[in-house]
Amino acid sequence: MTRPNILYIHSHDTGRYIQPYGHAVPTPNLQRLAEEGVMFRQAFTSSPTCSPSRACLLTGEYPHSNGILGLAHRGFALNDYSKHLLHILRPHGYRSLLSGIQHIAHGQTPWKTIGYDVHLGEAAEAEINAAEFLRSKPVDPFFLSVGLFETHREFPEATPAQDTRYCMPPAPLPDTPETRLDMARFKRSAEILDTKIGIVLQALEDSGLAENTLVICTTDHGIAFPRMKCNLQDSGIGVMLLMRGPDGFSGGKVIDAMVGQIDIFPTLCEYLDIEAPSRLQGVSFLPLVNGQCDCVRDDLLLEINYHAAYEPMRGLRTERYKYIRRYDPRHAPVLPNCDASPSKDCWLDKGWKNMAPVEEALYDLVFDPNESNNLAQSPDYQQILLGMRSRLAEVMTATGDFLPASDVPLPPTALLNPRDGIDPDQKATMRPGTR
Repeated sequence: MTRPNILYIHSHDTGRYIQPYGHAVPTPNLQRLAEEGVMFRQAFTSSPTCSPSRACLLTGEYPHSNGILGLAHRGFALNDYSKHLLHILRPHGYRSLLSGIQHIAHGQTPWKTIGYDVHLGEAAEAEINAAEFLRSKPVDPFFLSVGLFETHREFPEATPAQDTRYCMPPAPLPDTPETRLDMARFKRSAEILDTKIGIVLQALEDSGLAENTLVICTTDHGIAFPRMKCNLQDSGIGVMLLMRGPDGFSGGKVIDAMVGQIDIFPTLCEYLDIEAPSRLQGVSFLPLVNGQCDCVRDDLLLEINYHAAYEPMRGLRTERYKYIRRYDPRHAPVLPNCDASPSKDCWLDKGWKNMAPVEEALYDLVFDPNESNNLAQSPDYQQILLGMRSRLAEVMTATGDFLPASDVPLPPTALLNPRDGIDPDQKATMRPGTR
């Protein structure tokens, strides 16, 4: 048997709001994938913003190490595109193909910048082009990236199936007509996403390649609602991660141990028996899949630098606790880093603009899973606080982080919104090379 193919399917802004994670968001194709493969219930991105999250997964390095500190289409890039996973696979006979979104390079031919062998087309027909390739029954092993636009805003209109009268908005938000409508529209987008994923998976089965293909299905970060995408709470960093394939990735396994998307690169190296580059900052979770252990990491570094605007934050997550530190002296939320939406309007109408974020936060994830009770000032948690603060500093130093010694570097051509703006799509206010 040849080396297993790798089918990497990734969505925009989906978090874990799909059926296999218990949400009332019918996604039967993703449900089937979970039941046939392995579902990771505690999977996280290290950087919950679009380009940095993908770059972490595909390079096995944190943003401050790989160079993607902000959005690719706003002037940020990898410091070395040869770090991409496909360049590790190529010497072992893998052909690399891109269908749809990649979001880590920009320009006339970003797929060439990254180093893909073949570009199958843009996002509008990503699933169709990927399915056509799979039905061609390729002989050589392949790495096929299928990047889908859903569930990015703007959402499509809800259908009667997403009845707003019976739709629960996500936990950080109040239950109002506006937030219910917003979530109903998200559910419609998730339905479209699931249909597109189903097209790709059906083509994989029809080709006869499914038994020798490792499917990796994930998203970049949390959904595009307030205090979710571009936030270090679990509602921002929590992602779906479903994998199915030969040699252990089967049987409907559910893994509760904490893993990071940054761990996928070293996991693939071990899975494929390829020597892992020494620069990798993740750990292989293959022992979890094979039942050899029940934990592969004690903590996970979290990072935000730039999205629409500059908002430097670092965090550390353990199984029990979350520590978040802001490196922004301003006493106001950075509103351009939240997409415009009815849910955002709901918060703005109630005074969100005047609510100062805290500089340092500690949450007990057992008793406070929604991370609403900051324990940083609690006398009972000072030992935990000091330990988390010290460990974060240790990891930042060990990985060569810029903070807190200096500001995060900014390319001179980077386009940013002023931090005192409102929405990211106010392009008239974007300024190159300024924070």
